[in-house]
Amino acid sequence: MARYRESACKLCRREGMKLFLKGDRCYTDKCAFERRGYPPGQHGQRRTKLTEYAIRLREKQKVKRIYGVLEKQFRRYFEKAERMKGVTGENLLRLLESRLDNVVYRLGFADSRNEARQLVSHGHFLLNGRKVDIPSILVKPGDVIELREKSRKNLKINASLEVVSRRGIPSWLELRKEEYKGIVKDYPKREEITIPIQEQLIVELYSK
Repeated sequence: MARYRESACKLCRREGMKLFLKGDRCYTDKCAFERRGYPPGQHGQRRTKLTEYAIRLREKQKVKRIYGVLEKQFRRYFEKAERMKGVTGENLLRLLESRLDNVVYRLGFADSRNEARQLVSHGHFLLNGRKVDIPSILVKPGDVIELREKSRKNLKINASLEVVSRRGIPSWLELRKEEYKGIVKDYPKREEITIPIQEQLIVELYSK
C-alpha cells in the first residue's frame, strides 16, 4: 500500500503551518517548523505569489496531509460527500473526522494520526466489542472504541492518555480513561473542527 515515508516536518513547512504530524514533538522547541518556517528545498525562502488554482490545490494537499489520506481515497471521500445531504465541504470534513484512526487520535490513545493508524492496523482496538485493524472504518454515533486488555500496559499509549488534555477532547466524543474506552456521542459539527481549513476551496478545486 502506498504511503508517504519521508520527513513529516517537510509537510508542515510546505504548507506553511503546523500540521501536528509528530505528536508531542510539535509542541516543543525541537519542532522543525519553529526553526525553519519556510518551504523545504533549494528555493524555499523565495517569495512566490500563488495563483488561484495553486491556492486551492495547497488547501487540498494540506487536508490530505493532516488526515494522512492519499489522493485516490481522498477523491472517494469527496464524491461520497457530494452525494450526502447538506454542504459538500462540511460533509467531507465530517467523513474525515469519522475515520477510526482519527477518532483514536482525538480520544488521546495516540500522539498523532500516524501513530493512531499504526495502533489500529496492529489490532490494538475493539470496535463495539470486535477486533478491528482497518484505520479507515467510519464510526457512527453510539459506537464504542476500546483498547484491548493485553494492550493496556503499553507505555506509549498510557503516556499519550496522560497528556491528551493539552489538545482537549472534542464534545462529540467521550473518553472513559479508567476503562480505556471511548464513545462516539454524535457526528462532528463544523464548528467543532477547529483545524484551520477552508473546505470551500477544495470544493471549488474539484468542481472545475
